Parts: sequence; structure tokens; C-alpha cells
Amino acid sequence: MYQPFNLEGRGVVVTGGNGGIGYGMARALLASGASVAIWGSNPDKTERAKASLAQECGDASRVHAFVCDVGDEAQVERSFADSVAALGRVDSCFANAGVSSKGTLLTEMTLEEFRRVQRVNVEGVFLTFRAAARHMAQHGRGGSLVATASTAAVEGAARNSHYGASKGAVTAYVRALAVELARHKIRVNSILPGWIVTDMTERSVQNPKFAEAVLPRIPARRWGEIDDFGGIAVFLASDASSYATGEQFLIDGGYTKF
Repeated sequence: MYQPFNLEGRGVVVTGGNGGIGYGMARALLASGASVAIWGSNPDKTERAKASLAQECGDASRVHAFVCDVGDEAQVERSFADSVAALGRVDSCFANAGVSSKGTLLTEMTLEEFRRVQRVNVEGVFLTFRAAARHMAQHGRGGSLVATASTAAVEGAARNSHYGASKGAVTAYVRALAVELARHKIRVNSILPGWIVTDMTERSVQNPKFAEAVLPRIPARRWGEIDDFGGIAVFLASDASSYATGEQFLIDGGYTKF
């Protein structure tokens, strides 16, 4: 029987898995049989997400949660070690945690604001992937690394330059790692979400003026939902994607094609 999407026995880390797209990924990964460790910087939110995921999947032993600021090297190293201890082995790692832009003009942007975004969105991916790659290379079975980027990596958005720069950097980083880590049987890909309803985008998508301008540009004629990322997460964590690496997977309802 063809069962490439069966993730039973697999260990998966999802940073930013306590909400939004990361939560949608974790939910689907658990439903496919994986054991999952979610990371989040907010302790209460992370604990609530753990409880909710455990209730949904019906097996609390497969759900683990760790509080981690992915921009802090020591915290990432500790959280990854704790995740390995909890899961036994990490087969896939989703570097999904990120921060958004504050809608600042370039001419008014401070170095502090620019660095705030790069610290989490770029350095956080570097630190997470470094820990995961070391572990995967050591256990010798390979694995899958997946970064959540954004359509901002491939299209221009005013007042969003530092966010776009961070996501563009992530896609370039992924392509380089795909080549570098292939010898260790590690695949590296990125996911580029379009306009998705999350806490991060709530203010924008609920703004009538914004919706009037953006929704007509989305061929699917709707905002994306967090569960729209379950399928791609399971695919990239599974054997079905064993020959896919260095790719950008656009999940945007056709937004960047119109």
C-alpha cells in the first residue's frame, strides 16, 4: 500500500507552532502520526496551544512544547536539545517563527527597527537550522528543513522593505543549504505564504479599505487559512518529497500570479 504521508515514528519541531501558520502545520503533522515539539516565545500561549493540540490529536504523549526566543542562541540550543530528548530524534524542522513589519518608511526607519526584524526572521532561521542540521548529520538518516518565508520575498511592498529583505534572505539561504546539505540527505525548502488570516495579519485583513484593494487581486477570492498549510507541511516532512529540495512553495491563492 502506498503510504508516503504516514509520519508515524517521525519527530518534528515547529518554531512558532503556538499559533497561526505554525499551529496549522503542527495540527496536520500530528494528524498524520508524527510527534511534534512546538516552540513559542509566549509561555501562556505556548502552553494553551500544547493543550489544544493534545486534545485534538487524542494523544498528549506526542505533543511537546518549549518556550524559546529563536533570536537567542543559547535558548535555541537548549530548546533543540530538549526537543531531541522529548522526541527521540528530529526528522523535520520547520523554522516558522517570525515577526512582522511595523509599516515604516525607509526614510524614517531606525537601525534598531531594521535589526529587530532580521534578528528573528533571519538569525532565528540560521540558529534553528544550524542546530537541526548538526543533529540530522549526526544521526545519519537525513531529514527535512523548511523555512516559512513570504510572498514579500518575491514582490515589492511599500513600508515593508525590512520584512521583505528578511524573507528574501531566507529563500536565498534555503537554496544554498539545499546544495550544501544534500550530501547528508537533508532536504531544505521554503514556503511562501500570501495573505493568511493570523494574529499577525488580523488588523490588515479586517480593514475594509485594505480588503477592497487586496482581495480582488487574489484569484482564489479569499484570505488563506492556517489549515491551508497542513498539506504542504505533511508533504515536506514525508517521503513523498524525498527528491524535492531548494524549492519555494508559494501558498497564496494565486496572488503573485495575477
